[in-house]
Amino acid sequence: MRKLKWEKLGLIFNPHEHRQISDCISFAQSPQTLVLDDRVRIYYSTRQTDSGKFLSHISYVDFDYSFTRILNIANREVVALGKLGTFDEHGIFPINILKDEDRIVGYTCGWSRRSSVSVETSIGIVISSDEGTTFQKIADGPIMSSNLNEPFLVGDAFVLKLEKDYHMWYIFGKQWLKNEIEEPARVYKIAYAHSVDGINWKRDSKCIIQDVLNEYECQALPTVAYHDGIYHMFFCYREAIGFRTDKGKGYRLGYAYSTDLITWTRDDEMGGMQLAEDGWDSEMQCYPHLFRLDTQLYLLYNGNQFGKNGFGLAKLCS
Repeated sequence: MRKLKWEKLGLIFNPHEHRQISDCISFAQSPQTLVLDDRVRIYYSTRQTDSGKFLSHISYVDFDYSFTRILNIANREVVALGKLGTFDEHGIFPINILKDEDRIVGYTCGWSRRSSVSVETSIGIVISSDEGTTFQKIADGPIMSSNLNEPFLVGDAFVLKLEKDYHMWYIFGKQWLKNEIEEPARVYKIAYAHSVDGINWKRDSKCIIQDVLNEYECQALPTVAYHDGIYHMFFCYREAIGFRTDKGKGYRLGYAYSTDLITWTRDDEMGGMQLAEDGWDSEMQCYPHLFRLDTQLYLLYNGNQFGKNGFGLAKLCS
């Protein structure tokens, strides 16, 4: 096992430079790809202000295969937010895209506000019939939500289909922490689920990634790719409390590897992604997404301020 080496290609999309859907003017969070015949479509979550609070919407931008030219930006709603009282009423962030034979499927993380704590999240499913331009829900409810062993939020699904089986890595909440410096803070970990149809999932609620900070480490946005005979996972992690005001407690990129999709060895140093000395990803790196274009493996990710100023790209060096 050798250390991965990446060439950073810099910030490739800044939402402030382009007109967004639903009067969204900032944030391009959690970039996720759909490789089409003549372009790479990158979906992301952007934000609309609603009575002083944010609503997260899904948008996309199309790049040519060199990632140097923008071909198109979504000019209409990609996925509708939920109805009054549903799990995704107050936003969708993120969406994970899966090409499944002749279908294009999206796994969404829906947000709904609460009173004692800030939010509850669940995982939904949407399907596109127009090559990923828009997605429609198959139902108003989620396919995965809080249950007996996961009583708090569930979200951030990343799905691979291998032969006939579906494999999902996602996060689930372990607890909410009361503290004196901010509202209750959520603690969440990465877990694994399996399905034979992509809708009904079997999960065992086990944390599969070792903590390196402390037991309250927050782990988010797992993404998995197969390369050189092994499965690679990137994710982001941070402290549970103080991460908004203390740069040293903010998101960093974590890395783990596996040969069987189930047992993972964490080694962040081997992942090869470090904060820059200055610039857009010098304080934070978060919300990673691995994808392959032809034989080249790429990594999309957000930088400072949780992706307020867009996302960047790195490519794996041979």
